[in-house]
Amino acid sequence: MKSNYVKFLGILFVVLIPLFLVACGEEESTTSEDSEVESEDAGGTESEDTEGEDSEGYVFGYTSMTQNNPFFQVIEETMREEIEANGDELITTNPAMDVSLQISQIEDMIAQDIDAIFLNPVDWEGIRPALEQLDEAGIPIINYDTEVKAFEYVTAYVGSDNKNAGKVAGQDLVERFPDGGKIAVLDSPTMNSINDRIEGFMEAIDGKGFEIVAQQDAQGDLETALGIAEDIFTTNPDIDAVMAGNDPSALGALAAAKANNVTDVAIYGVDGSPDAKAEIAKGEQFVGSGAQSPMSIATQSVETAYQLLNGEEVPERIPVDTFLINEENVEEYGTDGWQ
Repeated sequence: MKSNYVKFLGILFVVLIPLFLVACGEEESTTSEDSEVESEDAGGTESEDTEGEDSEGYVFGYTSMTQNNPFFQVIEETMREEIEANGDELITTNPAMDVSLQISQIEDMIAQDIDAIFLNPVDWEGIRPALEQLDEAGIPIINYDTEVKAFEYVTAYVGSDNKNAGKVAGQDLVERFPDGGKIAVLDSPTMNSINDRIEGFMEAIDGKGFEIVAQQDAQGDLETALGIAEDIFTTNPDIDAVMAGNDPSALGALAAAKANNVTDVAIYGVDGSPDAKAEIAKGEQFVGSGAQSPMSIATQSVETAYQLLNGEEVPERIPVDTFLINEENVEEYGTDGWQ
């Protein structure tokens, strides 16, 4: 009886072991398949999350005639702050008054697939090849501060009323010298913004008894203006006033006046920069600046760019107000920052 019982257990063991192994194998297979499914699900989610994290926002290009001018530094900083606050990117270049370099830098930005560009030209005529390439690439051009000559390529222009900035300086000069006088003009023919300022200034003094004894290209640069102004003061010791197309040029003329002990000359600029306002506040040779607001130009340009990218219509030209800052109101605007 015992022998039969042992034989029965042996047979039962032989039968059950394979069934047990099969069951274990199925469970392991199921677990493996479940793991693969979970892995695939996790992989899909990770891919989607990564795609979401890596999804690019807008990429904007920025170019000015030079980033060595505080005016353009403020514009770039303001634009960058607003664009990055939206999670987007701003690519900045500095051609440093070299139009060929500016065109090359714009070509590089086109290759980086920018969505729009903020463009201030080194040379309002010479920049045309870059405008043509941007147009061919379908990239909106927000032209700011200085208009390009080939304006048909521009999507929108944002800039100060430059003609008025020169006009208010000329009106102030007429009030200071009601009988007229001898003046020098520091312009920059390749910069249309300065052309507009000088035009407004000339209209304001027309027929008021003023004689232009010198008019030269200071290139909007302090050091260049300093050298030119020194020669002008040497040749014309009785000069009454200097009109400069921007504040850096005016500050160059001021340095030349101080170096040559010229104390009775009235110097005007355009920008309303902190350095210019600090000099105006002293009540000496630098008497006035046709002020503009780079922060307003930057903010309006960025707003315009987003409107364009969202398919909205915008005006072709968007003016930003200009006004005179002189000794009477300089404290109202402060001397330690831009307005």
